[in-house]
Amino acid sequence: MVKKIAVIGGGPGGYPAALKAAALGAEVTLIEKNKLGGVCLNCGCIPSKSLLDAAHRFETARRLPALCEDGAQTDAQNLTSKLSWAKIQARQRAATQKLVQGIAGLLKMRKVRVLTGEASFADEHRLTVKTADGTEDVPFDACIIATGSQAFFPPPFDTAKAFLLDNSTIFDIPRLPKTLTIIGGGVIGCEMAELMNGFGVAVNIVEMQPRLLPPLDEGVARVLTQSFTKRGIKLFTGQTATRVAQENGVKRLTLADGTVLESEEILAAIGRTVDLTGLGLEKLNIPWTRKGVQVNPQTLQLKDNLYAVGDVNGLCLLAHAATRQGEVAAANACGQTAVYHNELVPSAIYTRPEIACVGLTKQQAAAQGIEVKAQRAFLLACGRAQTQDETEGYFELLSDKQTGRLLGANLCGANATEIIHIIAALLTAGLSVETAREIIFAHPTVSELLGEALWK
Repeated sequence: MVKKIAVIGGGPGGYPAALKAAALGAEVTLIEKNKLGGVCLNCGCIPSKSLLDAAHRFETARRLPALCEDGAQTDAQNLTSKLSWAKIQARQRAATQKLVQGIAGLLKMRKVRVLTGEASFADEHRLTVKTADGTEDVPFDACIIATGSQAFFPPPFDTAKAFLLDNSTIFDIPRLPKTLTIIGGGVIGCEMAELMNGFGVAVNIVEMQPRLLPPLDEGVARVLTQSFTKRGIKLFTGQTATRVAQENGVKRLTLADGTVLESEEILAAIGRTVDLTGLGLEKLNIPWTRKGVQVNPQTLQLKDNLYAVGDVNGLCLLAHAATRQGEVAAANACGQTAVYHNELVPSAIYTRPEIACVGLTKQQAAAQGIEVKAQRAFLLACGRAQTQDETEGYFELLSDKQTGRLLGANLCGANATEIIHIIAALLTAGLSVETAREIIFAHPTVSELLGEALWK
């Protein structure tokens, strides 16, 4: 008997779940109320990386005069002053559109039925979908919820949403502001500061915690703080905002110590929130909060024949985590056995220097009673990094001091977001430092710094 699988949400958790279920022989219906690809593809990961690439190209242009004859500085300044925000946006939208079309093509090839509309549960085995043409009942044997999250606006920002930017609106602003204040020094806030600074925008970051990137290792946050400060990004850490206002076209943010920051735009990058209003979970006696729903962290099962993946379950707010969760949930919904490993999900931050982490942190290991050995190698000692003038940062490996088993890594430096997968593979295989020392790294590469760290 062919299983009927319904997937609510077509983002990085939903569409891979639909593809996986279809590949396993299920009859799949995917319901999406907006655009395929979700936040990540349409107003998150992909748009920001396109803009970051453009910003870094202009930064490179500004550094080129050091390799040119005298007088080239003026040429670089002229080039930067003539950047076209409209063309940069068009390039970003073209890339996004191609990827959305690609997802639609994959779903069609796998014979996944895509419904545009809003879904709600009628009962444990049936959805009601409101479409432009009316309503439709969608019966299912199993359902995967992948509805994602949205920008969070706590007080006092909840009453000022009309004139604040967030990740869903900043990419569509008609022109670059001369000044931008970012509320939140997490991943989104730091990446937005990076790209706007690269375009010549004067940037402030306000973070209520004592430092940037609070959940990450303090060392990598320190390196990024130094880099940002050197480039003129103003940091206000350990500060909370008490008032936000718009007066005569100027936006003002008042901090608890009385400091008033004026800027053309204010971006709220305070966090994410889940809103499952209208999904009908109360009919199934399933509670939820702004952080989402609780699932089995290995199987992603929510209740009986229901699963929840991606931001909506709060396990890991990363697109690639959602993708793996969707695949695991789909396999389990189709009767196979699959397990999700949250500790093996790498994180990547596309600032300069790049930051990437995977595995246990020192604090998590200590909480498990593990004595940690930390091994660091600095980019200053890396030949490839020296030749590219990218010597900020270090690579750090964490292992069990007693057994030598690798536990995790904190990478801060050039190409970190690509190199982190080497460590992810070693962790997945459960290898030790001693075994990893057998890897032969090509020279000169930045990744060979991992080899250096292994021998520290």
